[in-house]
Amino acid sequence: MKNYYEFGDVVYLKTDPDQRERIVTGLLIRNTHVMYELSYNEITSFHFDVEISKERNVIKATSN
Repeated sequence: MKNYYEFGDVVYLKTDPDQRERIVTGLLIRNTHVMYELSYNEITSFHFDVEISKERNVIKATSN
């Protein structure tokens, strides 16, 4: 399994219309996949690597 993101990385959810910064605060490792725990303020959630980007989508953020 490949680990695309490390603890402390600042990332963005591709589906977030506001493109808020999130920090990778945990990993959930299963036998077939890795999920990343992302934190924004007091909110945490788990996501697959295909849902995450290291680059902010400025167009999405400004059009919302």
